[in-house]
Amino acid sequence: MAVTMSQADVQMQPKEEGEEDDRTMSRSDSGSGDESMDGLAAKHNRCPPTPSLSPQKRATSQSKTEPPLLRTNKRTIYTAGRPPWYNVTGTTFKEAFVIGLCGGSASGKTTVANKIIEALDVPWVVLLSMDSFYKVLSKEEQELAAKNEYNFDHPDAFDFELLVNVVKKLKKGKSVKVPVYDFTSHSRRKEWKTVYGANVVIFEGILAFANKDLLKLLDMKVFVDTDSDIRLVRRLKRDIQERGRDITGVIKQYNKFVKPAFEQYIEPSVQVADIVVPRGGENFVALDLIVQHVHSQLEKRESTVRSALATAHQGQPLPKTLTVLESTPQVRGMHTIIRNKDTNRDEFIFYSKRLMRLLIERALSFLPLKPVSVETPQGAIYEGKRLSGKRISGVSILRAGETMEQALMAVCKDIRLGKILIQTNHDTGEPELHYLRLPKDISEDYVILMDSTVSTGAAAMMAVRVLLDHDVQEDKIFLLSLLMAEMGVHSVAYAFPKVRIITTAVDKTVNDKFHIIPGIGNFGDRYFGTDAPSDWYESDEGMDY
Repeated sequence: MAVTMSQADVQMQPKEEGEEDDRTMSRSDSGSGDESMDGLAAKHNRCPPTPSLSPQKRATSQSKTEPPLLRTNKRTIYTAGRPPWYNVTGTTFKEAFVIGLCGGSASGKTTVANKIIEALDVPWVVLLSMDSFYKVLSKEEQELAAKNEYNFDHPDAFDFELLVNVVKKLKKGKSVKVPVYDFTSHSRRKEWKTVYGANVVIFEGILAFANKDLLKLLDMKVFVDTDSDIRLVRRLKRDIQERGRDITGVIKQYNKFVKPAFEQYIEPSVQVADIVVPRGGENFVALDLIVQHVHSQLEKRESTVRSALATAHQGQPLPKTLTVLESTPQVRGMHTIIRNKDTNRDEFIFYSKRLMRLLIERALSFLPLKPVSVETPQGAIYEGKRLSGKRISGVSILRAGETMEQALMAVCKDIRLGKILIQTNHDTGEPELHYLRLPKDISEDYVILMDSTVSTGAAAMMAVRVLLDHDVQEDKIFLLSLLMAEMGVHSVAYAFPKVRIITTAVDKTVNDKFHIIPGIGNFGDRYFGTDAPSDWYESDEGMDY
């Protein structure tokens, strides 16, 4: 039984004992879609006026990730990061919080979703629209759709198998590809959107509660309840202005499919809702209640990683997956130069680059090769080797890891590069993911992951976890660093035992500030000539953390 709060500002729907969430759904349109358009227009005119701005046309479905950022005319600053969503074993433990928004067509679900995102003020929110998951239509169905004879409001119109799979992966923190539906041509576009990094997933759609497997994935179920006449007026405006439909076709489709489907499939689903929101995005009491609940749930899922790493694996032998460059007189001489606090910047850069080149050449020797025969200019056959894989991609942990890109490009022609920005939250001491840009279809590649120094391994672990979330195989990841602490080696190897770790040197100690001892100092500052750690650019590992 629904409990009404603040004069129907919000209706809470407590579950009865033993009540199932996967009940059959339906929907609600108690209004009269058959009344005259004149009367409807009169009612609409009594609604509050809207600003006389040209509406932004939207002819495709919307699903997107919302990373927090501040744009200036010179740069983009990422103002909040995603804290660890995994434990010291590298295993994802913190699932995304999934909010399901259901309601009739044009009830204001997207507006409510955007208001929740704005009020939540948490990083990395994904908005997933059910409109993205319309099925691919056959030629006959395309012809019916063109004549407004196809029922887009029936459960059979949606690809629930794909939808459930996408929500499952997002809830587990994985990267997913989401189709983009074109309402004008009634078809999916060739290019799909990649969505990743959700702390909160807001899923909205007319049949959001219509599948029992989907219902099980929703942590909060919200029903947006809006008067049927208002919804019809909104639908007319949207379909005519944004989707290129004519008024006759819109009304015909509404009366034949939309209104009956609402009454049969959407309205009854209000029974499984945790919260019913009358008046949509203008109901601030309901929105505040939703936001408070989400915040309380997110707080319960918080954990620490770096402090746990600092006390783990002490006294353990170095793992077999670690390769340290042979400490020849040449290598030791270059380390002497770059570790010396009095070395000038030019010398520091020159010898760092030399070490990077040696490090990358050593790493490439671990790539699998297959035998191949080639004919020489003299007509003889040479038995050689060739990479036994599709391709190699390089990914740098900004900013210090970016210094290794030139050395990688010098030995790997036409290599694809990606970047991950990870910074330390100075209040919590935890690494946070702020930004990533990875090459397309990286899951098929061998990946060279680069950072200048690794101390606790917290940032390196986060970067590896990001790659795994994008379906890169663990044994195809190579972590390269000029200098590592034993703690960092153990942290990465324990969490990801198949990742190959390659470095030019390993130091034994990390101090109470998580700096490597004897160490190399702040590599990024020494390389780029900056004076102090930058909150906007440095990764925790690039600062010997």
